[in-house]
Amino acid sequence: MTRARIFQQPKDSAQSGHANTQDWILHYGQTEQRQQDPLMGWFGSGDTRSQLVLRFPSREDAVAYAERQGIPYDIELPTPRIRRPKAYADNFRYDRRQNWTH
Repeated sequence: MTRARIFQQPKDSAQSGHANTQDWILHYGQTEQRQQDPLMGWFGSGDTRSQLVLRFPSREDAVAYAERQGIPYDIELPTPRIRRPKAYADNFRYDRRQNWTH
């Protein structure tokens, strides 16, 4: 049995807000290799657990579920977000480090 991943989904690059990034996700690993269907050419396997994604409001809830079900798991902690405050007036500062591009 492969190990499940417990992680927080990162923000999508096309998204400016942080919606849907607070939940913790338990994602099962893939136990069977995917094979190509000879008729249609699609890839698939008989492993339905690899399609299952469970969402939890906290990391402790996800860990408790995995331990209760006897699922081996790995926890991936999220990287801290670095926010650099910006102001429009900084474009016109006299001690600006970058060249003026306009």
